[in-house]
Amino acid sequence: MNRQPVVAGRFYPDSPDQLRKELQMYSGTQNAGGDRPVDRLIMVPHAGYMFSGEPCGKTLAQSKLSDTVFLLGPNHTGLGSPLSVWDKGSWEFPGGKLDVDEELAAKLIESRTGFVSNEKAHSREHSLEVIVPFLHYLNPAMKIVPVCVSEASPSNLRKAGEAIAEIMKDSSQPISMVVSSDMSHFVSADQAKKLDSMALEAIIRMDPSDLYSIVSSNQISMCGVLPMTMAMFAAKKLGATSGKLVQYTNSGQATGDYERVVAYAGVIIT
Repeated sequence: MNRQPVVAGRFYPDSPDQLRKELQMYSGTQNAGGDRPVDRLIMVPHAGYMFSGEPCGKTLAQSKLSDTVFLLGPNHTGLGSPLSVWDKGSWEFPGGKLDVDEELAAKLIESRTGFVSNEKAHSREHSLEVIVPFLHYLNPAMKIVPVCVSEASPSNLRKAGEAIAEIMKDSSQPISMVVSSDMSHFVSADQAKKLDSMALEAIIRMDPSDLYSIVSSNQISMCGVLPMTMAMFAAKKLGATSGKLVQYTNSGQATGDYERVVAYAGVIIT
């Protein structure tokens, strides 16, 4: 079964031509390329393109992703299972699609670390859908394994992340992880920056346990902390030691309202 777009025309254009123009505007022509190894993990935001398109496109343009990607995001709807995998078909958007790597999805489910085949969690979820056109723009041949994450136990996130790491390590071809997450929601820009700097510092020094603890103890409304924690456990097991912040911004840049913003960050784990 193919996953049909549900937020086209709201979060991003439903016209293929207009969508491509926006993707080109936000992503440009820059491509990391070169001979350096692929990036194991990047984090990009998932709001409407007028708000988060720039940090998303800029981060993806500076990254070097493999041809196969674990696409991990939060569960805003509460539907489905804690670790819900869309394991068959394609993800469509206006003017294109990305195919699911069904073999890789099956391995994830067979790891018996909580991943299950579940389309319900993805049926109305926007956090992964808005990233798919960007990935297709950069590499139309890319295959994805979409996972919607609401698992809140740190120990379970560690087990799941380390299962991903084992699959990545055993693969004959490189695999990357892309996490979809916004940062603080509906606070002032100054407060968002103060809170988010703590979370981003933990991400950049590659400490998934500390990220989880900092976000929880400071009540930071980082919606993708669960998939990011899981992915960081995976990247850490694979030897990643640090990351870099590509861009941090907030919705006030688009609306002019800095008293109640949503903040966005793009990060590359090297």
